[in-house]
Parts: sequence; structure tokens; C-alpha cells
Amino acid sequence: MTGQAVDTRISYLGPEASFTHLAATKVFPEGTLVPFTTIPECIEAVAEGSVDYAVVPLENALEGSVPLTVDYLFHEAQLYVTAEVLSSIQQHLLVHPDNRNAESFEAIYSHPHALAQCHKFLFYTYKNTPLEQYSSTAAAAKMVAELPERNIAAIANEFSAHKYGLDILQRDIHDFHFNHTRFFVLSKSDHKLTDPTHDDQIKTTLMITPPDDDRSGVLHQILSVFAWRRLNLSKIESRPLKTGLGDYFFIADVLADEKDAMMRGAFEELAALGCTVKTLGSYYTYK
Repeated sequence: MTGQAVDTRISYLGPEASFTHLAATKVFPEGTLVPFTTIPECIEAVAEGSVDYAVVPLENALEGSVPLTVDYLFHEAQLYVTAEVLSSIQQHLLVHPDNRNAESFEAIYSHPHALAQCHKFLFYTYKNTPLEQYSSTAAAAKMVAELPERNIAAIANEFSAHKYGLDILQRDIHDFHFNHTRFFVLSKSDHKLTDPTHDDQIKTTLMITPPDDDRSGVLHQILSVFAWRRLNLSKIESRPLKTGLGDYFFIADVLADEKDAMMRGAFEELAALGCTVKTLGSYYTYK
């Protein structure tokens, strides 16, 4: 199944020119993209059926997982991952052309992850400049463009600079060269998006809640379920269950299709151990 239909509607963390917008256009070049200001709004839009898919950030190579996305999928929504998108991230310092020659700024705006990704640059170059969090990098760029009378800057991508008529004061200000973000494409139905640009490797994301008897070695038992079956985990991470200190669930990425015989056996053994498993489905990767 492909996501290329013209009448397909896709929610994404906007506004236009955000990194999530660029990821969405990679999978849906002909779809109708609908921007939202928060991740929960994007997810709720597809859960309620007002759009067909939602594209939301999940994980950054420098800053780790986006807790809001992970927790919302675990606690609030019953959705499936139909594809993931890996995007290279380049962060630039953007200013209004009227303020290009400014030597200092009253504030620098961006998404919290973008500010964290540029920590060293900001510390050594603009140590005394207030850093203000914004809903997305593109939203910060749009605000800077709309307020030329204020001597402020934004951290965002090059597409945002072109879209909102800003100058790139300094390029590639992120702390590390390898800066990639992983995005989920979510749907109410369990299926795989396919396209000539996707990677052939199938991945399945599981959310595993261990038994509540708090016995020793339970994580070892969970990992053994996959190990002896030679099911490769590309990621495992713990998140609070929000029921008390020390209560966690695990999110795991398995490099296999959930319909494979070994995966079906893994589900059965996890159930025998007393674990609860929520699968987000199997999917391909778009690069």
C-alpha cells in the first residue's frame, strides 16, 4: 500500500517548513498536509479520523526519544506505525534581514530539542542571551519573520529561511555532525506504507509492560525471549508507567515482521511470563 493518493490528508507538527513537514513530504509528496501546533493535536487528528495519517517526531540522535510521542502512544491512543522516516537535521541561526548586522540578540527562539542540540554553540557564542522555547523550529522562524522590529533570532532549517524570508547568520550550529531525527507515520489501521524509496528492512515496535509481581531478573527474561530466537533488537528503552516510582514499561524495536513465526512465538512467551504487549505494528523505513 502506498500513501501517494492526492486526497490523502496528513497531520504534522507545523507550521510549514518544520522538520516534520519535510519528513511528511518525503512520504506523501502529493497528499494534503495539515499543520498542527502540538504533537497530541497531530495524533488526535488521526485518532478522531479527521486525517488519514499523522507524522510526528519520535527520536533524535543527539537528544534521544521525544517522551510526549512515546507516552501518548502508550497511554492515550490506539494507533499503528505504518512507516518511519529518517531525516538528516541541520540547524542554522536565522535572523530577519533588518537585523543581520546585530552583534547580540534579546532572545533566541526554537524548539527545546533544537536548543539542546546547539548547546555548545549557544553557550560559547551567545552565553548571556536568553533562550526561549517554541512549539517548533519553523514556528520560531515564522515569528522572527513577523517581528522585524524585535532584535531576535531563531534556530531552524534552511527551508524555513527560504519560506519566511530570513537570513542564515550562521550555518550548522548543532554540536555534533551526525544529527538525525526519526519520525513515525501513524494510522488507525495496521498496514505498511511502501514506496520505491523505502528501506527493505522491516521493523516492529513493541511496548512491553512487565508483570506487577516485581520479581528479580524480569528484564533478563524479556530479553531472553528475543535472544534465543535470534530476533535482533535495534532499540530498547524504559519509560515511567506513571503509576508509581520504579514502575516502567519498555519500548523495543525488533528487526522482524510481527507476523513471522518467531515473533508469534515471542508474543506467546511474553504472555506466559505475565507481560502485557502493545504492538504498534510492522513498517518500513524511508530515508
